[in-house]
Amino acid sequence: MLPYQTLQEAETSLGRNLTFAETLWFKYSAQKSDYILYCHNTLFLFVFYTIAPLPFVFIEFMQFKNIGKFKIQKKVKNSLSDMFRCYKTVMQTFVLAVGPLQLFSYPVIEWIGIRTGLPLPSGSELFWQLLVYIVVEDYANYWLHRLLHCKWGYEKIHRVHHEYTAPIGFAAPYAHWAEVLILGFASFLGPLMVPGHMITFWLWMILRQVEAIETHSGYEFPWSPAKYIPFYGGAKYHDYHHYVGGKSQSNFASVFTYCDYIYGTDKGYRYQKQVLGKLTDKLRSNGEENGDAYHTSVQDLKYE
Repeated sequence: MLPYQTLQEAETSLGRNLTFAETLWFKYSAQKSDYILYCHNTLFLFVFYTIAPLPFVFIEFMQFKNIGKFKIQKKVKNSLSDMFRCYKTVMQTFVLAVGPLQLFSYPVIEWIGIRTGLPLPSGSELFWQLLVYIVVEDYANYWLHRLLHCKWGYEKIHRVHHEYTAPIGFAAPYAHWAEVLILGFASFLGPLMVPGHMITFWLWMILRQVEAIETHSGYEFPWSPAKYIPFYGGAKYHDYHHYVGGKSQSNFASVFTYCDYIYGTDKGYRYQKQVLGKLTDKLRSNGEENGDAYHTSVQDLKYE
Protein backbone atom coordinates (compact mmCIF):
# COMPACT_ATOMS: atom_id res chain seq x y z
CA MET A 1 0.00 0.00 0.00
CA LEU A 2 1.30 3.44 -0.89
CA PRO A 3 2.50 5.52 2.08
CA TYR A 4 0.66 8.61 0.84
CA GLN A 5 -2.86 9.79 1.57
CA THR A 6 -3.10 12.33 -1.24
CA LEU A 7 -1.56 13.13 -4.60
CA GLN A 8 -0.02 16.23 -3.08
CA GLU A 9 1.82 14.12 -0.49
CA ALA A 10 3.17 11.87 -3.23
CA GLU A 11 4.34 14.84 -5.32
CA THR A 12 5.97 16.45 -2.28
CA SER A 13 7.81 13.21 -1.50
CA LEU A 14 9.04 12.83 -5.09
CA GLY A 15 9.83 16.53 -5.44
CA ARG A 16 7.98 16.79 -8.76
CA ASN A 17 4.57 16.42 -10.36
CA LEU A 18 3.36 12.89 -10.99
CA THR A 19 3.24 11.69 -14.57
CA PHE A 20 -0.09 10.65 -16.05
CA ALA A 21 0.76 6.96 -15.55
CA GLU A 22 1.84 7.58 -11.95
CA THR A 23 -1.39 9.43 -11.24
CA LEU A 24 -3.41 6.49 -12.55
CA TRP A 25 -1.30 4.09 -10.49
CA PHE A 26 -1.81 6.19 -7.36
CA LYS A 27 -5.58 6.30 -7.80
CA TYR A 28 -5.75 2.56 -8.43
CA SER A 29 -3.30 1.21 -5.87
CA ALA A 30 -3.33 3.71 -2.99
CA GLN A 31 -5.94 1.80 -0.97
CA LYS A 32 -4.92 -1.73 -2.01
CA SER A 33 -2.50 -3.89 -0.06
CA ASP A 34 0.62 -5.24 -1.73
CA TYR A 35 -0.81 -8.73 -1.44
CA ILE A 36 -3.97 -7.77 -3.34
CA LEU A 37 -1.84 -6.20 -6.06
CA TYR A 38 0.26 -9.37 -6.27
CA CYS A 39 -2.91 -11.47 -6.59
CA HIS A 40 -3.71 -9.60 -9.79
CA ASN A 41 -1.29 -12.04 -11.39
CA THR A 42 -3.83 -14.86 -10.93
CA LEU A 43 -6.55 -12.67 -12.41
CA PHE A 44 -4.35 -12.04 -15.46
CA LEU A 45 -3.87 -15.79 -15.89
CA PHE A 46 -7.61 -16.40 -16.03
CA VAL A 47 -8.37 -13.42 -18.25
CA PHE A 48 -5.60 -13.82 -20.80
CA TYR A 49 -5.93 -17.59 -21.15
CA THR A 50 -9.63 -17.02 -21.75
CA ILE A 51 -9.41 -14.20 -24.28
CA ALA A 52 -6.07 -14.51 -26.11
CA PRO A 53 -6.74 -17.92 -27.78
CA LEU A 54 -10.18 -16.84 -29.09
CA PRO A 55 -8.90 -15.39 -32.40
CA PHE A 56 -7.32 -18.77 -33.21
CA VAL A 57 -10.60 -20.51 -32.35
CA PHE A 58 -12.42 -18.12 -34.70
CA ILE A 59 -9.92 -18.81 -37.50
CA GLU A 60 -10.20 -22.56 -36.94
CA PHE A 61 -13.98 -22.62 -37.34
CA MET A 62 -14.41 -19.99 -40.02
CA GLN A 63 -11.89 -21.84 -42.20
CA PHE A 64 -10.70 -18.80 -44.11
CA LYS A 65 -8.85 -20.10 -47.14
CA ASN A 66 -6.24 -17.33 -47.17
CA ILE A 67 -5.51 -17.79 -43.46
CA GLY A 68 -5.99 -21.54 -43.22
CA LYS A 69 -2.92 -22.10 -45.37
CA PHE A 70 -0.82 -20.91 -42.43
CA LYS A 71 -2.04 -23.73 -40.20
CA ILE A 72 0.90 -25.99 -39.43
CA GLN A 73 -0.87 -29.36 -39.12
CA LYS A 74 -3.61 -28.96 -41.68
CA LYS A 75 -5.11 -32.42 -41.31
CA VAL A 76 -5.96 -31.94 -37.63
CA LYS A 77 -9.39 -30.48 -36.89
CA ASN A 78 -10.46 -29.59 -33.37
CA SER A 79 -14.13 -29.49 -32.40
CA LEU A 80 -15.58 -26.76 -30.23
CA SER A 81 -16.32 -29.31 -27.49
CA ASP A 82 -12.67 -30.45 -27.53
CA MET A 83 -11.48 -26.88 -27.14
CA PHE A 84 -13.95 -26.20 -24.34
CA ARG A 85 -12.85 -29.37 -22.52
CA CYS A 86 -9.25 -28.20 -22.78
CA TYR A 87 -10.15 -24.75 -21.49
CA LYS A 88 -12.15 -26.14 -18.58
CA THR A 89 -9.32 -28.47 -17.55
CA VAL A 90 -6.83 -25.61 -17.65
CA MET A 91 -9.04 -23.42 -15.45
CA GLN A 92 -9.43 -26.25 -12.94
CA THR A 93 -5.66 -26.71 -12.84
CA PHE A 94 -5.20 -22.98 -12.25
CA VAL A 95 -7.57 -23.11 -9.29
CA LEU A 96 -5.90 -26.17 -7.76
CA ALA A 97 -2.26 -25.28 -8.47
CA VAL A 98 -1.91 -21.53 -8.97
CA GLY A 99 -4.27 -20.55 -6.16
CA PRO A 100 -2.28 -22.26 -3.38
CA LEU A 101 0.97 -21.13 -5.00
CA GLN A 102 -0.27 -17.54 -4.71
CA LEU A 103 -0.65 -17.95 -0.95
CA PHE A 104 2.75 -19.51 -0.33
CA SER A 105 4.83 -17.46 -2.78
CA TYR A 106 3.84 -13.98 -1.58
CA PRO A 107 6.20 -13.95 1.44
CA VAL A 108 9.06 -14.60 -1.00
CA ILE A 109 7.90 -11.79 -3.28
CA GLU A 110 7.69 -9.47 -0.27
CA TRP A 111 11.10 -10.58 1.02
CA ILE A 112 12.97 -9.96 -2.24
CA GLY A 113 11.51 -6.46 -2.46
CA ILE A 114 9.23 -6.24 -5.49
CA ARG A 115 7.99 -2.71 -4.88
CA THR A 116 4.57 -1.20 -5.45
CA GLY A 117 5.28 2.45 -4.72
CA LEU A 118 6.33 5.49 -6.67
CA PRO A 119 8.06 6.36 -8.90
CA LEU A 120 7.05 3.94 -11.64
CA PRO A 121 9.89 2.26 -13.57
CA SER A 122 11.27 4.08 -16.59
CA GLY A 123 10.98 2.66 -20.09
CA SER A 124 14.63 1.58 -20.12
CA GLU A 125 14.28 -0.10 -16.72
CA LEU A 126 11.23 -2.00 -17.96
CA PHE A 127 13.02 -3.13 -21.12
CA TRP A 128 16.20 -4.39 -19.47
CA GLN A 129 14.45 -6.13 -16.62
CA LEU A 130 12.00 -7.86 -18.95
CA LEU A 131 14.92 -8.93 -21.14
CA VAL A 132 16.65 -10.47 -18.11
CA TYR A 133 13.43 -12.24 -17.12
CA ILE A 134 13.00 -13.69 -20.61
CA VAL A 135 16.59 -14.95 -20.86
CA VAL A 136 16.62 -16.43 -17.35
CA GLU A 137 13.24 -18.12 -17.83
CA ASP A 138 14.24 -19.46 -21.22
CA TYR A 139 17.41 -21.10 -19.92
CA ALA A 140 15.78 -22.55 -16.80
CA ASN A 141 12.73 -23.73 -18.73
CA TYR A 142 14.95 -25.51 -21.24
CA TRP A 143 16.51 -27.73 -18.58
CA LEU A 144 13.32 -28.29 -16.59
CA HIS A 145 11.46 -29.17 -19.79
CA ARG A 146 14.26 -31.49 -20.85
CA LEU A 147 14.17 -33.13 -17.41
CA LEU A 148 10.44 -33.75 -17.82
CA HIS A 149 11.25 -35.78 -20.94
CA CYS A 150 13.15 -38.38 -18.97
CA LYS A 151 11.22 -41.66 -18.68
CA TRP A 152 9.78 -41.07 -15.21
CA GLY A 153 9.07 -37.37 -15.74
CA TYR A 154 7.28 -37.97 -19.02
CA GLU A 155 5.18 -40.92 -17.91
CA LYS A 156 4.15 -39.41 -14.57
CA ILE A 157 3.83 -35.73 -15.43
CA HIS A 158 4.66 -34.37 -18.88
CA ARG A 159 2.62 -36.81 -20.98
CA VAL A 160 -0.51 -34.80 -20.07
CA HIS A 161 0.76 -31.77 -21.98
CA HIS A 162 1.62 -33.97 -24.95
CA GLU A 163 -1.93 -35.23 -25.31
CA TYR A 164 -2.12 -32.48 -27.93
CA THR A 165 0.13 -33.60 -30.77
CA ALA A 166 -1.20 -30.62 -32.70
CA PRO A 167 -1.15 -27.80 -30.12
CA ILE A 168 -3.88 -25.18 -29.85
CA GLY A 169 -3.87 -21.87 -28.00
CA PHE A 170 -5.98 -23.15 -25.12
CA ALA A 171 -3.51 -26.01 -24.62
CA ALA A 172 -0.54 -23.77 -23.82
CA PRO A 173 -0.95 -24.35 -20.05
CA TYR A 174 -2.73 -27.72 -20.44
CA ALA A 175 -0.57 -29.84 -18.17
CA HIS A 176 -0.32 -31.87 -14.99
CA TRP A 177 -0.60 -29.64 -11.91
CA ALA A 178 2.96 -30.56 -10.95
CA GLU A 179 4.24 -29.35 -14.33
CA VAL A 180 2.45 -26.02 -13.87
CA LEU A 181 4.38 -25.56 -10.63
CA ILE A 182 7.71 -26.86 -11.98
CA LEU A 183 7.77 -24.71 -15.12
CA GLY A 184 6.16 -21.84 -13.23
CA PHE A 185 9.29 -21.76 -11.08
CA ALA A 186 11.29 -20.84 -14.19
CA SER A 187 9.02 -17.83 -14.73
CA PHE A 188 9.65 -16.63 -11.17
CA LEU A 189 13.43 -16.93 -11.34
CA GLY A 190 14.01 -13.63 -13.20
CA PRO A 191 11.99 -11.49 -10.77
CA LEU A 192 13.66 -13.30 -7.86
CA MET A 193 17.11 -12.48 -9.23
CA VAL A 194 16.36 -8.93 -10.39
CA PRO A 195 13.33 -7.66 -8.45
CA GLY A 196 11.62 -4.59 -9.86
CA HIS A 197 8.25 -2.91 -9.68
CA MET A 198 4.94 -4.79 -9.49
CA ILE A 199 4.04 -3.26 -12.86
CA THR A 200 7.12 -4.94 -14.36
CA PHE A 201 6.12 -8.21 -12.72
CA TRP A 202 2.61 -7.97 -14.19
CA LEU A 203 3.91 -7.16 -17.66
CA TRP A 204 6.31 -10.09 -17.49
CA MET A 205 3.58 -12.57 -16.58
CA ILE A 206 1.30 -11.22 -19.30
CA LEU A 207 4.10 -11.32 -21.88
CA ARG A 208 4.94 -14.91 -20.92
CA GLN A 209 1.30 -15.96 -21.28
CA VAL A 210 0.88 -14.32 -24.68
CA GLU A 211 4.11 -15.92 -25.95
CA ALA A 212 3.02 -19.38 -24.77
CA ILE A 213 -0.36 -19.03 -26.48
CA GLU A 214 1.26 -17.87 -29.73
CA THR A 215 3.74 -20.75 -29.62
CA HIS A 216 0.92 -23.29 -29.14
CA SER A 217 -1.51 -21.64 -31.56
CA GLY A 218 -0.96 -24.13 -34.38
CA TYR A 219 -0.51 -21.29 -36.88
CA GLU A 220 2.67 -19.72 -38.25
CA PHE A 221 1.86 -16.31 -39.73
CA PRO A 222 4.45 -14.59 -41.93
CA TRP A 223 3.42 -11.16 -40.60
CA SER A 224 4.03 -12.02 -36.93
CA PRO A 225 6.36 -9.39 -35.39
CA ALA A 226 7.97 -12.20 -33.36
CA LYS A 227 9.68 -13.38 -36.57
CA TYR A 228 12.02 -10.41 -36.28
CA ILE A 229 13.24 -11.39 -32.80
CA PRO A 230 16.69 -13.04 -33.02
CA PHE A 231 16.71 -16.77 -32.17
CA TYR A 232 12.95 -16.80 -31.58
CA GLY A 233 11.46 -20.29 -31.96
CA GLY A 234 7.80 -19.66 -32.69
CA ALA A 235 4.83 -21.91 -33.37
CA LYS A 236 6.34 -24.10 -36.08
CA TYR A 237 9.43 -24.77 -34.00
CA HIS A 238 7.41 -25.89 -30.98
CA ASP A 239 4.85 -27.71 -33.12
CA TYR A 240 7.60 -30.12 -34.16
CA HIS A 241 8.20 -30.95 -30.49
CA HIS A 242 4.52 -31.81 -29.99
CA TYR A 243 4.20 -33.74 -33.23
CA VAL A 244 7.04 -36.08 -32.30
CA GLY A 245 5.58 -36.39 -28.80
CA GLY A 246 7.02 -38.66 -26.14
CA LYS A 247 9.90 -39.70 -28.37
CA SER A 248 10.96 -36.11 -28.73
CA GLN A 249 14.43 -35.21 -27.52
CA SER A 250 14.36 -32.06 -29.62
CA ASN A 251 13.16 -28.45 -29.48
CA PHE A 252 12.88 -28.02 -25.72
CA ALA A 253 13.21 -24.24 -26.07
CA SER A 254 10.72 -22.02 -24.28
CA VAL A 255 11.26 -18.85 -26.33
CA PHE A 256 14.67 -18.81 -28.02
CA THR A 257 16.44 -21.59 -29.89
CA TYR A 258 20.03 -21.06 -28.79
CA CYS A 259 19.97 -23.70 -26.00
CA ASP A 260 18.74 -26.36 -28.42
CA TYR A 261 21.49 -25.40 -30.84
CA ILE A 262 24.27 -25.27 -28.22
CA TYR A 263 23.32 -28.58 -26.60
CA GLY A 264 22.49 -30.33 -29.88
CA THR A 265 18.81 -30.93 -29.21
CA ASP A 266 17.59 -29.44 -32.47
CA LYS A 267 19.29 -31.92 -34.81
CA GLY A 268 16.09 -33.76 -35.65
CA TYR A 269 14.28 -30.53 -36.41
CA ARG A 270 17.11 -29.19 -38.57
CA TYR A 271 17.27 -32.50 -40.45
CA GLN A 272 13.51 -32.45 -40.98
CA LYS A 273 13.69 -28.84 -42.16
CA GLN A 274 16.45 -29.71 -44.60
CA VAL A 275 14.51 -32.66 -46.02
CA LEU A 276 11.30 -30.64 -46.18
CA GLY A 277 13.14 -27.86 -48.00
CA LYS A 278 14.35 -30.31 -50.64
CA LEU A 279 10.85 -31.78 -50.93
CA THR A 280 9.35 -28.31 -51.32
CA ASP A 281 11.80 -27.45 -54.09
CA LYS A 282 10.98 -30.72 -55.85
CA LEU A 283 7.24 -30.15 -55.63
CA ARG A 284 7.61 -26.61 -56.91
CA SER A 285 9.72 -27.76 -59.81
CA ASN A 286 6.96 -30.24 -60.68
CA GLY A 287 4.29 -27.57 -60.33
CA GLU A 288 2.62 -29.32 -57.36
CA GLU A 289 1.13 -27.96 -54.18
CA ASN A 290 2.92 -28.44 -50.87
CA GLY A 291 -0.06 -28.55 -48.49
CA ASP A 292 0.69 -31.87 -46.80
CA ALA A 293 4.46 -31.86 -47.25
CA TYR A 294 5.04 -31.37 -43.53
CA HIS A 295 3.25 -34.58 -42.62
CA THR A 296 4.39 -36.79 -45.47
CA SER A 297 8.02 -35.91 -44.89
CA VAL A 298 8.05 -35.94 -41.11
CA GLN A 299 6.65 -39.46 -40.88
CA ASP A 300 9.58 -40.87 -42.83
CA LEU A 301 12.25 -39.32 -40.60
CA LYS A 302 14.18 -40.97 -37.82
CA TYR A 303 14.36 -38.56 -34.93
CA GLU A 304 17.27 -38.20 -32.63
